Amino acid sequence: MNQSVEYPALYLKRGEDARLRAGHLWVFSNEVDVARSPLVDFQPGEPCVVVAANDKPIGVGYVNPRSLICARLVARGVEHPLDVSLLTLRLQVALALRERLHTEPFYRLLYGESDGVPGLTLDRFDDVIVAQATTAGIERLKPQVEAAVQKVIKPRALIWKNDAGVRALEGLIDYADIAFGDPPGALHVREGGVEFAVDAIGGQKTGWFYDQRTNRDALAPYVKGTRVLDMFAYLGAWGLRAAAVGAKEVVCVDASASAVKLIDDNAARNGLADCVRAERADAFDFLKDLRERREHFDVVILDPPAFVKRRKDLKEGALAYHRINELAMQVLGKDGILVTCSCSYHMPRAGLLDAVQKGARHLDRNVQVLQSLQQSPDHPVHPAIPETDYLKGFICRVLPTA
Repeated sequence: MNQSVEYPALYLKRGEDARLRAGHLWVFSNEVDVARSPLVDFQPGEPCVVVAANDKPIGVGYVNPRSLICARLVARGVEHPLDVSLLTLRLQVALALRERLHTEPFYRLLYGESDGVPGLTLDRFDDVIVAQATTAGIERLKPQVEAAVQKVIKPRALIWKNDAGVRALEGLIDYADIAFGDPPGALHVREGGVEFAVDAIGGQKTGWFYDQRTNRDALAPYVKGTRVLDMFAYLGAWGLRAAAVGAKEVVCVDASASAVKLIDDNAARNGLADCVRAERADAFDFLKDLRERREHFDVVILDPPAFVKRRKDLKEGALAYHRINELAMQVLGKDGILVTCSCSYHMPRAGLLDAVQKGARHLDRNVQVLQSLQQSPDHPVHPAIPETDYLKGFICRVLPTA
């Protein structure tokens, strides 16, 4: 085998290279020829060359012998080592897309596999980058990632927010720290003319959900002059944007006390405090209480956390989506708008729509799907990697049967 990089070889079993040659980037542990390249000989995150059974190299990646996904490709061929130059190139290509999409520096700058760097997420908040490493390979490459970001973006600061649940599958601990620079106490993001304060260290994920931006852009025709309920509101992105385009009253509900405070602060910051109210409550309990009080809204927005985190949870998770959508429809007016979403990869789009339809039929109501929702284009889908296509949703009109 001729190669330019001097990395150890990870040999695949016969026939196990087809998925990689079709474009996927993951190698599973049962696909490795452990007689030729024992996984125990590799350190977590160690660079490697992935080689087919016929001795032809496929590309350069990194290994984690402790994980079911034991290797991930970062570059095809063997010419490019895992170094600052390669990461700089990937980042430049990713930035070019985001600068075409957005006029302001608030976006997902790099989205893992879809942008050619498996295991790495970068979110941009003007001159601060919030990074997340979800694999041992990226954990090991942190200095190179930081150098590439400094070279391409030159930000004021970079924060590592490494607390994603999938890190446990890689044998990694959770933490958050400042890689370099002096970030402000609170980050800010501007979206749809509304400014939000974001807690990058203590907040969810990297602090903001850029994946829903284009879906929130679609709200305007449905909310002017209406009463809006924003469930699982987090920082009030949906609700405050509804208020900004003319909703007369917005109630934002979240189980987190810190999130509720930030919603109130963000409403005041944008001059929306008179029409936005934040409530701390469990979503299911809050909706049941509204139903008992026979209180109704013109628009209900459901943007819950993933109810199906693993394939084996699908049955239970599908029931949760059914329940929450039915409860939401019970507090909708006669000609109401339901915005419903799922960020569960294992919950198929058809499954979410089925949950909506079952809830509607149980209530003897009819549903019209007005728009189908997906993740924003700064979260591009890799056509060979279904796992990159996770966000789905619908804007529905819910009507009485009569």
